[in-house]
Amino acid sequence: MLQDIRENAQGTIAKIIIGLLIVSLSIWGMDAIVGGFSGEPEVATVNGEDITEREFLRVVQMEGQRRLSEMENPDPSLLDEDRIRRDVLESLIQQQVLIQDANAQGLALSDEDIDSLITQMPQFQVDGTFNRDRFVAAVRNMGMGVGEFREAMRKQYVVNQIRAGIAQSGVVTDENVAQLLRIQNQTRDFRMLTVSAETVRDGVEVSDAEIEAYYQDNIDQYRLPERVDAEYIALSLEALAETVEVSDEDLEAYYKQQASELASEERRAAHILIEDGESASETMSEIQERLESGEDFADLAEEFSVDTLSAEQGGDLGFAERGIYDEAFEEALFALEKGEISEPVETSFGVHLIKLLDVRSSEVPPLEEMEAELRRELAQSQAQDRFAEVRTQLADSAYAADDLNAPAQELGLEIRETEGVTRDGGDAPFDHAGLVRQLFSDDVLKDRFNTELIGVGDNVSVVARVKTYYEAEEQPLEAVRDEIRMALLEQKTREALRERADTLIAELESGKKPEEMGVGDWQSYEDQPRNNPMLGGAIMSGVFSLERPEGDQAVFGSVLSDDGIAIIALEAVNERDASREGEEFSQLRNFLASLEGQREYRAYQQYLRESAEVERQ
Repeated sequence: MLQDIRENAQGTIAKIIIGLLIVSLSIWGMDAIVGGFSGEPEVATVNGEDITEREFLRVVQMEGQRRLSEMENPDPSLLDEDRIRRDVLESLIQQQVLIQDANAQGLALSDEDIDSLITQMPQFQVDGTFNRDRFVAAVRNMGMGVGEFREAMRKQYVVNQIRAGIAQSGVVTDENVAQLLRIQNQTRDFRMLTVSAETVRDGVEVSDAEIEAYYQDNIDQYRLPERVDAEYIALSLEALAETVEVSDEDLEAYYKQQASELASEERRAAHILIEDGESASETMSEIQERLESGEDFADLAEEFSVDTLSAEQGGDLGFAERGIYDEAFEEALFALEKGEISEPVETSFGVHLIKLLDVRSSEVPPLEEMEAELRRELAQSQAQDRFAEVRTQLADSAYAADDLNAPAQELGLEIRETEGVTRDGGDAPFDHAGLVRQLFSDDVLKDRFNTELIGVGDNVSVVARVKTYYEAEEQPLEAVRDEIRMALLEQKTREALRERADTLIAELESGKKPEEMGVGDWQSYEDQPRNNPMLGGAIMSGVFSLERPEGDQAVFGSVLSDDGIAIIALEAVNERDASREGEEFSQLRNFLASLEGQREYRAYQQYLRESAEVERQ
């Protein structure tokens, strides 16, 4: 439950009322004073009950940490603090409404019930037994007191009772399930022919008057957003590594280290395995005697070995390096000379006789072949510490400087420039949301400070400043004339295709054949399901949107695509039986009932929320 609470910081645990004294003597041995916080500022009042500022700020912090934990590369600069505060306040209000409703229904959890829940949580146990110190430490790590946590559990439990009761009450009729299953499993027979866009494009023309009218009607589409030209310094580990000079002595030492790791020895073993029992010693002695008398190891493996798979190959196990076999087996194998047979070796599998058949070693490439790669790896390694040091220096220098010139000169870094960065970003590294947000902050945009040093990934950190700011502006017609012309050509081509399709469908419905109209031949498709991946979602959606044909009369329709229009003749709708006894029916019924229960719960939440008197401070 604690894990559930942590994972739902915005949901249940976030919505507690601070200031309650709820600690059971049966567990804690003394009262835990949490305090009433009387007179504490509130951020909202719900039906006369306050949501305190202290509670609100604590949950905001928890929610920020939760959202950071969901990022692949956690970056606080990417957090939208205003959005977090809005979301948290609304969730606290919603939770308070639900808690009040639970109280009104008389739903409650006793102190003894809470004690039982807490002591049974594995998160708070050591060797299967509840541990008070672990519990207190875990609760404090959540930024809560013991009393707060217990009260949060009490409220979470009763709210969950309402949620579960409503969500599990969703009901659907078997007939509705069967009907949906029939629709879901329905297939269709149809024919299709395609009219290419090229067949109508030659007749499409766009006049200057149409271009100007389109421009005036859609002028907002051709408004350039506010944007900036920016200067920036990018510090990357890779670039720093290129400046590192690797000495020949370091290279030689690194090569020897790598060579010892690359050099591997593989040994080809054969074995005879017998079961470890009362007769094992006698059987093993017999095998050894027959080996000494000159019998072949492979023949004896085939006769005696209980490892039937290798016995068929004369006991041959093939080549293997260290770390493959049981420790005792491996130690014996790697102590043998080629052709030598070991003494009996006991493992968890039984008792073995091991013969070393062959040895091979992988060759390590000469230094000359590996030099470039090894130098690069060494340079990267040596640049790591330097990168951290220079990053700190750059952050401090850029913070104190009025521009980027001094930091660049001090650290020998290059100032680069980019153009046209909008609030939605630009070319790398301005595809990083945190960097863009800082670039358009008041401090940087209006007061012309440098941004903070932002890590944009792949061991690259960037500090930037605004060079030139451009307000949003309309582009002149001449700048977008060609773009509008192309848009109108596409629009008119689509309209011409639709007109052509309507004409062809009318002729087909009158009895004409495609070959008589010069539009190619039909392609037939039978028993096709909704999710045919070969034809694509657009075509199948068009097929299944057509009305059911009556008798032998096909129903026609069309589907527009980027390169033409498809004319569809729906010939038959094939129904499948929906067995009410099968697993598919049962799963669909449970799924629909769950959806209905969730819908009812959301409606109930909305009703409570709309009925509540809420005052925001």
